[in-house]
Amino acid sequence: MFPFLRWKKCSRGIRNTSAASFEGAFRRLTPRREKFCGRVIRWQKMAEEPKPVRKSKIGAQLWGPSGVGVWSSPTVDTKTRTIYVTTGDSYSDPAAPTSDSFLAFDLETGKLKWSQQMTKGDAFNVNCGAPEEMRTNCPAANGPDFDFGSSPILVDLGHGHRALVAGQKSGIVYALDPDRQGELLWQRRVGRSGSMGGVQWGSATDAKHVYVAVSDVTMHPVPSGTAGARDTAFGFAAQLDPKIGGGLFALKLETGEVAWQTPHPGCGQTPGCSPAQSAAVTAIPGVIFSGGLDGHLRAYSAQNGHIVWDVDTVKDYKTANGVKAHGGALDGPGAVVVGGMLYVNSGYAFLGGAPGNVLLAFSVDGK
Repeated sequence: MFPFLRWKKCSRGIRNTSAASFEGAFRRLTPRREKFCGRVIRWQKMAEEPKPVRKSKIGAQLWGPSGVGVWSSPTVDTKTRTIYVTTGDSYSDPAAPTSDSFLAFDLETGKLKWSQQMTKGDAFNVNCGAPEEMRTNCPAANGPDFDFGSSPILVDLGHGHRALVAGQKSGIVYALDPDRQGELLWQRRVGRSGSMGGVQWGSATDAKHVYVAVSDVTMHPVPSGTAGARDTAFGFAAQLDPKIGGGLFALKLETGEVAWQTPHPGCGQTPGCSPAQSAAVTAIPGVIFSGGLDGHLRAYSAQNGHIVWDVDTVKDYKTANGVKAHGGALDGPGAVVVGGMLYVNSGYAFLGGAPGNVLLAFSVDGK
């Protein structure tokens, strides 16, 4: 199983072209053939073809409804033969009823079993963040851009009860009952929300808690050449806010109560530093790993949230293959722990993050 989207969120948002139809989907592959398992948007009530909605400022035809992307891996429930996905927003008006949602599909047929939408009316593409003179096909809804970038985590609560848990860019973590049509069990706000705010990528769980890192990354336009500023795709320089964002939460799986919370240690006087912790979280017994846009990878005690290890990856490296390398921001995928080793990518230049090009490997004894 794998999620699928056509890369038009950025290309449509920047280029002065007609906003064509968009489809988000996931597919099931067999050894000999490709079998279409389920579409995120084209199920019973969303079967209509996209239609002309309005003209853009430059006269290009805009279409809708467009689809919703799936930004994370699906979750398979072998007990009920169900596959769960979380979805992003729509990219044109009107917003689809399956945007910003938890969706449950039959594993064999792809038929939609149930859906729960957490934010209604959310239509957004990156053109909405461009300067006004460049904004040609931003949907009238203009956000709030509360995608789910986190996979739904299926957990056992005991006594025959289960939950699906995922965080959203709204800054809210949700727990739904997969055995009661996605009935809401609890919700907990952990972040401010925003286009790059709230919970960006994946969380992690153990038997008692879900561990959630907060992004809330904020950037401000600044004159080119400002210390710590970086160019953006829109042709202006921006600097990350050193005082907004970050933190790691441990929430009780049964209730959503905060077991502990550890704020980001702070950026100090580093120009262009952000405390945002956007990257996916990794959990092993007793320890939680969370990377940040400041380039630090930190290990937290699962018991109380104390930081037990902290490494700054922003530096030059002598690499195994002889390629010149430098570390940068940690974002997107989280650390991978396997065979007594921890692996992490360092460098993420999207929208103000520090670039880099290195894969780092850590062990307890450094060998």
